[in-house]
Amino acid sequence: MTTFVAEVRVMLKPSVNDPQGLSIRNALHTLGFESVADVRAGKLIAVTVEASDAAAAEAQVTAMSDKLLANPVIETFEVSLREAGAIPRSAA
Repeated sequence: MTTFVAEVRVMLKPSVNDPQGLSIRNALHTLGFESVADVRAGKLIAVTVEASDAAAAEAQVTAMSDKLLANPVIETFEVSLREAGAIPRSAA
């Protein structure tokens, strides 16, 4: 078994009103960042799982996201996966 770290990015669907994003945009305007046209707020969930391979790990995390981590009525999600111990793309 291999240990994988999955990052699940959950965002409101474009058709859903995002009051948190609107508040952030307004605050950025107040701070002088007038060029900000839109802000959408979401959440990032990190899940560590053990699986035989990357495909199995991704399938597990996708099932978790479908059943619990995201509300399919109003949210979408995206899964990114790496082996534990690997340097995340954002840190490289």
